[in-house]
Amino acid sequence: MAKTDISVKELVNKVKRKELLLPEMQRKYVWPATRVRDLLDSLYRDYPSGNILVWETDEDITTRELSVLPDQTPTTMSKLLLLDGQQRITSLASILTGEPVQVRNRKRPIDILFNLEHPEGPPTEVLEVDEEDINPDLDESVDEEASGRDIQEELKNRTFVVAARALKNDPHWVSVSDIFKTDHAQILQRAGITSFTDPNYKKYSARLQKVKNIEGYMYSMHLLEKEMSYEEVTEIFVRVNSLGVKLRGSDLALAQITAKWRGFMQLMDEFVEQFDDDANYILDWILVRLLTVLATKQSRFKTIGRYSKGQLEQAWEKTKSSLTFAMDFIRNNAGVDNLSYLSAAILVIPIAVYAQLHNEQLSEDEEKKLLRWFFLAHMRGHYSMGSSESILDADLSVLFKGGSLDDLLSTLHQHVKRFDVEVGELAGKGTRSPIFSMLYFVPKRN
Repeated sequence: MAKTDISVKELVNKVKRKELLLPEMQRKYVWPATRVRDLLDSLYRDYPSGNILVWETDEDITTRELSVLPDQTPTTMSKLLLLDGQQRITSLASILTGEPVQVRNRKRPIDILFNLEHPEGPPTEVLEVDEEDINPDLDESVDEEASGRDIQEELKNRTFVVAARALKNDPHWVSVSDIFKTDHAQILQRAGITSFTDPNYKKYSARLQKVKNIEGYMYSMHLLEKEMSYEEVTEIFVRVNSLGVKLRGSDLALAQITAKWRGFMQLMDEFVEQFDDDANYILDWILVRLLTVLATKQSRFKTIGRYSKGQLEQAWEKTKSSLTFAMDFIRNNAGVDNLSYLSAAILVIPIAVYAQLHNEQLSEDEEKKLLRWFFLAHMRGHYSMGSSESILDADLSVLFKGGSLDDLLSTLHQHVKRFDVEVGELAGKGTRSPIFSMLYFVPKRN
């Protein structure tokens, strides 16, 4: 495996020239702005920030562009597929160019501010970022914390922050993207520097240049040989991303599926378009899980890589049909017009499985019992009361063994203990409470 050093600026240029692409196995950009903030802080201090892993290939394979779109002409026929480093490179491309990132169906800017008056020396506090935080709404991850405190006073000890309203009009807080795009003299002038003799001129100028030097930060880039097969590269991708728990199980499962079935990601994207506002929710939380269930008769992703393309294709046809049925069922019978209101996305899966096992021909009595199960499982937070995979597997075992809906309801009752709701349970509940959402669903039923 070859290794070379490459600057942030050249990595960004390769993105803009469409010379650095994503293989189909890569899903999407998911970093919240807080992670971008911390990356910039590390690069500013010249701290280590990981390596880059790419595969140079001449194979005709399905690729995806990064979330910052290219706008320049390629200067080489060489194609580099990015296996590790997507989040960092996409973030830096957005920051250096000022271009927004494509998040779901919207373009969002990444707005990070730099503090010209930051304290000298290492950080004075540890910035904690939840490893499970993959909030795609970048503008909601801001450094505006508890009310009642002076935000400016609280943030003045930080070097970089996610843009906050309280800081927007403070000339000592500068947009990082502006530092790369704007003449520093203009930034200094806005900060009140009127001459070279100003006592802050040297300090501010040096700090702005230090931020600008981020584009010269050098990454070690490892290149996998052209001779490697797509299947072998997929295995490397899975191993690399498993070690750091960087991707969800569904993303790793997708990598294994696409290794055997080229073009599958495009089929998924095209299929979910019919679900409008629920499309991304289904893509993120339901589709691969249901495909796995119908292929393997259990919910865990670890075995999906053992199945052939033919077996996956059969499961995919069942997935499309049964999921369409399940979505129509909960919309028309349960009044659910947005899946994000559900206590768990996988509530849809037992409905789809039951429908598939019964050729999508349900009697009126079956529909009533299935609806009862759905409402009770949602209201009682069935899949949040322990390991969701274990609970789902118990439900699936009932269905795949030929159990009835009465059996499924009995399994639910054993788990949640009681179905009835007392008045006191509504006290203090917010609008996101499953019990509260029932007050929204029930009146909407046809």
